[in-house]
Amino acid sequence: MSHRTVIRRRLFENIGSEKTRKNVARAFADWCFERRAQLPPEWTAVDTSTTEKKAKEFLQARFEACYPFHPATLSVFQRKWQSLPQFQQTRGTLAMLLRPAGLRIASAGTHPFSHWQDQQVTEAERYKVLEDELQDVIRELLIFGLHVHVGIADRERRVEVMNEARYFLPHLLAISTSSPFWLARNTGLKSYRQVIWGRFPRTGIPPEFASYDEFENFVELLVKTASIDNGRKIWWDLRPHAFYPTIEFRVCDAATRLEETLCIAALIQAICAKLLVLREKNLGFRRYAPSLIQENKWRAMRGGMDAKLIDFGKQTEVPMKELAVELLEFVDDVVDALGSRREVSYLETIVRDGTSADRQLRIWKETGHLHAVVDQVAAETVAGVAEVVA
Repeated sequence: MSHRTVIRRRLFENIGSEKTRKNVARAFADWCFERRAQLPPEWTAVDTSTTEKKAKEFLQARFEACYPFHPATLSVFQRKWQSLPQFQQTRGTLAMLLRPAGLRIASAGTHPFSHWQDQQVTEAERYKVLEDELQDVIRELLIFGLHVHVGIADRERRVEVMNEARYFLPHLLAISTSSPFWLARNTGLKSYRQVIWGRFPRTGIPPEFASYDEFENFVELLVKTASIDNGRKIWWDLRPHAFYPTIEFRVCDAATRLEETLCIAALIQAICAKLLVLREKNLGFRRYAPSLIQENKWRAMRGGMDAKLIDFGKQTEVPMKELAVELLEFVDDVVDALGSRREVSYLETIVRDGTSADRQLRIWKETGHLHAVVDQVAAETVAGVAEVVA
């Protein structure tokens, strides 16, 4: 997926039909071409050796390809993108685009004081259908999550890894917690986002499936009975994706710091890689009932990194900070091959300093103001991201 596509999807939910896009782009290209003598050269850059008809067609095609951005804007993006590390490009470019409007980007599982009743519903057919189906359950969905896809070509392996990776979902949630506030209140939970999301149907810890066929039969039954129209409406914390050859981890709160995002994504990749390595050695990972995993998930929601999770094998409680160290040891033999040791090692910082939820609560206790919490989240969202100046 191109950077242009990523930024466009972040900024625009609907850019019109193909016919509308083509008509608008061509009309503006024609307007610029007719006034090219008065406009900056980069606006209408074409090959001067070609015929006027060919030059006009080239400009039309250029505007269509860049829509809804102006080609000159994208050329600025391209120059800036080339100077940024790959993982900074989306945050840096969005921050640049929002700055002139006096806006900022902020990444967390919930907004500390914004109210869902004050929000506008995006004008898109998919959201209209969901609103009709789910009513206030979806209207109050003012929450934000981090979804990580891991590509696994073999569909049977996808289900096998999903079955075993479910055990780690509470651990990943605890590491990512960033939603302690809801509607201007301290909820007492480190991930209140999970409370809001849990009101949706078909959410939570997924069941175990003996094969991909069994999973497909489950989806087909829901489609046949008009419960869903496709597998995308199965919103478990971990699922085989309906259209991509991936399993999708959906349990995590949106990560605030860039390093946290990279750490969580790298941990998820490493967990899947380790489980696949074990399978190649005919060594499985023990599976547990969803109800037991859910018990740990509740503990992670409540306490984050300060929680005690249950070690089901030992039948005892273990501090999450100790489990984080064990998780690093579990994936240690695969991270070098994946090239992610530095990203995974950031978990040591999270163990020491806490999560975004911990930092938000700390600022709130120090200042007594949720606006200060928002300022902190917004600042951390772009901390370490190279500044992009148009």
